[in-house]
Amino acid sequence: MSAADGEPRRPGRLAGVFRGARTRILAAFVILLAFSTLLSVLAIRQLLLVRTADRVDAALTQEVEEFRTLVRGNDPQTGSPFRGRLNLIFDTYFRRNVPGRGETLIAYLDGQRYFVETGGSGGSFPIGDREEEWANLQRGERGDVETAIGDVRYLAVPINGAEGLRGSFVVAASLTSERQEVEEAVRLAALVLVTVLLIASALAWVVAGRVLAPLRELADTARSISESDLTRRIQVSGRDEIAGLSHTFNAMLDRLEAAFGTQRAFVSDASHELRTPITIVRGHLELLGEDPDERRETIALVTDELDRMSRFVDDLLLLAKSEREDFLRVTQIELGALTDELFDKAKALGPRKWQLESRGEAQLVADRQRLTQALMGLAQNAVQHTGKGDRIALGSAVEHGEALLWVRDTGPGVAPDDQERIFGRFARASASRRRSEGAGLGLAIVRAIAEAHGGRATLSSRPGAGATFTVIIPLEGL
Repeated sequence: MSAADGEPRRPGRLAGVFRGARTRILAAFVILLAFSTLLSVLAIRQLLLVRTADRVDAALTQEVEEFRTLVRGNDPQTGSPFRGRLNLIFDTYFRRNVPGRGETLIAYLDGQRYFVETGGSGGSFPIGDREEEWANLQRGERGDVETAIGDVRYLAVPINGAEGLRGSFVVAASLTSERQEVEEAVRLAALVLVTVLLIASALAWVVAGRVLAPLRELADTARSISESDLTRRIQVSGRDEIAGLSHTFNAMLDRLEAAFGTQRAFVSDASHELRTPITIVRGHLELLGEDPDERRETIALVTDELDRMSRFVDDLLLLAKSEREDFLRVTQIELGALTDELFDKAKALGPRKWQLESRGEAQLVADRQRLTQALMGLAQNAVQHTGKGDRIALGSAVEHGEALLWVRDTGPGVAPDDQERIFGRFARASASRRRSEGAGLGLAIVRAIAEAHGGRATLSSRPGAGATFTVIIPLEGL
C-alpha cells in the first residue's frame, strides 16, 4: 500500500540504519568515550607539565644547594678553607660539576661574567637584559624568562667573598625542551587512546547488534502479526531485560490470541442467538393476516420474542459493564441477614423443597444487589434443572477470611468435562443437564460478579448426583 492509501512510508535502508537504536547507542558510546578520552589527554598533559615544572625546580634547587655546600666547605685539592676566594670557588665548582641537558650554569664575579657552561645538546640561551641584573644581584630570586629559544626558568643567588668581593651564581634550565618532551608523550598517549576508541567502537557496534537482535525479531514478529494469524512467538534465551521484554510480548500475544478467539466466538454465538428470534418475528409479521384473533396471537408471540432479545441484550451489556470500575456499589453487609433475604426470594422461583442449609455470621464489604443477582441466577438455574419435589438448598459460611454463598440442587449434575466450560459465555452443559431457555449467559454473569468482588465462582458436581454452585468473595472487599 502506498503512502497515498493512508499507510506511512517506511524509511529507506540507509535512513533506517542512521535512525536505528543500534546507531544511537553506538553514537552515545563513541561521544562518551571520546569525551572521556579528551579529558584524559588534557589531564595527562596538565599533570606532566606540573611534574616537569616541579622537576626543573628541584634540579635548580639541588644545583644551588651543591654550590652553597661547596662555598661552606674546603678546597678538595688542598683541604684548606676557601676563605671567600670566589674565583677559586667557581673554578672548583665548574671543574667538578657538569650541567644536565638543557641546563646552563653562570658565574658572575665583581660585576662581570666569570664563567658560563651549558650541558648536553640543549644549547645555551641568550641572556639579554638579565646580564646586568644577575651580575649585581643583591638577594636570591627565582623566575621565568622568555628567550629566543623559548621559556627558561632560573634560580639566582648572591655570594659575598673576601675583601668585599661580590659574586652571583645562576642556574637556568629550558622549559621549552622539557615541554616538548611532554607534548611528544601526550601525542603518543592520544594516538594510543584514539586507537583504543576505534577498536572499542567497532566492538560496541557488534555487541549492540547482538544485544538488539531480539528487538529486531520482536519488530519482525509484530509486523507479521494480523488478526487472522496470532500464532507466531519470539524465541527467548537468557534472563536479561530483553528476555523479559520478549516474555512479556509473548504473553501479550497469548492474551490477544485468546481475546480474538473469544471475540470471534462471541460474535458467532451472539449472531446465532439473535438470528432465531429475528427469523421468528419476521416470519410471523410477513404472514400476519386480517383476522383479529390471529393478529393478537402474532403480536403476543412477537412481543415475547422481542422481550427475549431484550433480556439477551441486557445480559450482554451487564457482562460488558462488569469490566468497569463503577460496576460495583459496595457497602457493609451482614452475611446472615443477606442469606435470609436470598432464601426468601429463592422460594418464590418454583415449587421445590427449599432448605436453608447454613447461615454464616460476618460483616463483608460487597454490592448487595449484584450478589443477589448472582445467587438468584444460580437459584433459577437450579429450578430449571430440577423437578417438583426435588430439593434445593441455599446457604452461607465464612472460611479463611472469605464469604461463601452456595446453591445446591439434586438435579442430573454436570459432567466433569463441562464443569469449567459452562461458566463461559453462551456455554451450556451437554445432555447430562436439560437445556434451558436462556442464551447461556447466566453462569458467565455469576462469574463476572464474583470476579468483580475479587473472588471466584466454583462448581462441585457429579453426573446424577446434583450440583453445588458457590460464590466466594473476600470479606474485606478488593
